Amino acid sequence: MTIENKIRAFAGTFILLSLVLAHYHSPNWLWFTAFVGANLLQSSITKFCPLEIILKKI
Repeated sequence: MTIENKIRAFAGTFILLSLVLAHYHSPNWLWFTAFVGANLLQSSITKFCPLEIILKKI
């Protein structure tokens, strides 16, 4: 599995998890979903992804 695929899987997992938490626990979890989405958008524009740096070190 490439780093890009790991990033996509990580982001998708966190988005789905936060949507489930927003539905069953508190709508404030949607802020986390927005953060993940904004980070994905930012990394597509700037080519800088903090998760990529972390995964390369692991």
